[in-house]
Amino acid sequence: MNKRQQNPDLGKLQNPEIPQCDTYMVHLDNVRSYQSQILPTNKAQQMAEVFGILADTNRLRLLSALLNQELCVCDLAALTKMTESAVSHQLRLLKAMRLVSYRREGRNVYYSLADSHIINLYRSVIEHLEEEAN
Repeated sequence: MNKRQQNPDLGKLQNPEIPQCDTYMVHLDNVRSYQSQILPTNKAQQMAEVFGILADTNRLRLLSALLNQELCVCDLAALTKMTESAVSHQLRLLKAMRLVSYRREGRNVYYSLADSHIINLYRSVIEHLEEEAN
């Protein structure tokens, strides 16, 4: 069953670069059958927080440095040309979202990416950007 009506706000939202329907019609069968698959609000909020942490140039550069090896704060600071204090601050945020982990060895602390999910996410975005460039 379909519910069809004219959308009075359609004219306000039209943009010639974004294809849109001429009439507003909700396909109720589709809505009902896929409603259980939509991302719950609490999960969407958690994902938004992770993506918010990832939406920072310096944090992404730190992740890229940790992609293939573990490094200490001193090494990360030298690689990224950031202060050790700034690196530590960014690592705290990444650690709070479980994107990086660390291990102690004597007086040194070495950071690495938390798991393969983070590596896969990073590589997927890089591949996506490279596809767009071609």
